[in-house]
Amino acid sequence: MVISLILGAMVGAVLGLTGAGGGILAVPALVFGMGWPIQQATPVALVAVAGSAAVGALEAFRKGLVRYRAAFFMAAIGVPATAVGARLAHVLPQRLLLAVFALVMLVVAIRLLRHTLAHGNSHAPASALCVAHVNPSTGRLVWSWTTGAALAAVGAVTGVMTGLLGVGGGFIIVPMMRKLTDVSMHGIVATSLMVITLVGGGGVVTTMRHGGPLPLDVVLWFTLATAGGMLVARIVSHRLSGRHVQLGFAAILIAVALGLAAKAAFG
Repeated sequence: MVISLILGAMVGAVLGLTGAGGGILAVPALVFGMGWPIQQATPVALVAVAGSAAVGALEAFRKGLVRYRAAFFMAAIGVPATAVGARLAHVLPQRLLLAVFALVMLVVAIRLLRHTLAHGNSHAPASALCVAHVNPSTGRLVWSWTTGAALAAVGAVTGVMTGLLGVGGGFIIVPMMRKLTDVSMHGIVATSLMVITLVGGGGVVTTMRHGGPLPLDVVLWFTLATAGGMLVARIVSHRLSGRHVQLGFAAILIAVALGLAAKAAFG
């Protein structure tokens, strides 16, 4: 119980400080801290990630930031896709899964470092790949075949990665929506939280159906600790530099990725 509380608080702290990213650390925390394989860590991590994302999604929904039609559409594609990822997770060797997870973490860390060092702010030039546009007069997405295809792609990739690695998918949803839509950054983050909640919840059911165990005592303490760590970190985050937080998070990702790579190489 003590270990799950400590791990959950650490993941929640990262989630609260960065606004995202805690999900990608939840599985490695359980792999190293509890000595579990990825298949066992996945459903526990998803419960904590989906629960934390739900809190943020409700808050954003009350503020009118969530693109709920887009979120439900992406989830409708993403939830079935989790079955593909879960099936792969139980077919692929454990070492290969660890190596894939390490590679994903390194890619996220490098992208985060490049963005933080190059820009230092949230303003980015318009993407040449943008195909889903917001109607300036109504503030709503203009739905078309290209819009549907773009959002379906985001949902599908998110679902597969959720089932395969047990991650929330925010590191996929946010950059893909930034490239494919002109929704504001606040709207993208809010919509991402709702998609994570829906797809993550579906991913828990899917991974359990494919044989992933769900120890309720660990789930309870890990989830509560994650929520508590997130709330405390959100209070502290106002006193910290956003740039330094992002750089620190990238450094943590790189360190954990190297640890996973070593575990994959040497067992």
